[in-house]
Amino acid sequence: MAVKMTKKSLTTDMTAMCDVAFLLLTFFILTATSKIPEAMTVDMPSSTVQSKLPETDLATLTVGKGKVFFDLKGKEVRIEALEKMAEKYGVEFTEEDKKEFSLMEGFGVDIASLKSIIEMENAERSKVIQPGVPKDSLNNQLADWLRISRQANMDINDKDLEVAIKGDAKEEYPAIRKVMDILQDQGINSFSLVTGLRGKDF
Repeated sequence: MAVKMTKKSLTTDMTAMCDVAFLLLTFFILTATSKIPEAMTVDMPSSTVQSKLPETDLATLTVGKGKVFFDLKGKEVRIEALEKMAEKYGVEFTEEDKKEFSLMEGFGVDIASLKSIIEMENAERSKVIQPGVPKDSLNNQLADWLRISRQANMDINDKDLEVAIKGDAKEEYPAIRKVMDILQDQGINSFSLVTGLRGKDF
């Protein structure tokens, strides 16, 4: 008498696995923070030192291709610095301009051209070639941004503004030296140099 073997299904129900995969995907999308593109990307020199820059009370000067871009942490500080620069140079900004400026990344234009940069969308702004913040002896807006931002940070946070220089590894020394001279003219003798991390045995 022959015994009939019941055939078992070889397929696996993947419904539960798909549910878990989509839940994880949704979680990562919702919790991820989008990175705003930088106004100018630089190839930083390598270093083995690990030291994190502060999240507040910081101004970053990005130097590359002979240009300098200025960035400032803190919405309130940015707005006050913009208002004081606008007053000094006779430029008008709307409340909407100030709000948008407080959310922007660094910029590299003359104060007179800043309004047109502020009014652009992020994607459009990243495609514009900005000439850098003026820093020559006749029109040294970089020095003014630094001085006014330091005062604004002291007024709002009651703290000294820290300064970091983020320079391109291929940038010629005179361009970096010019920025360091501007810092020293304002009595800023202590600042951070931003570098890229490399392995210790590299």
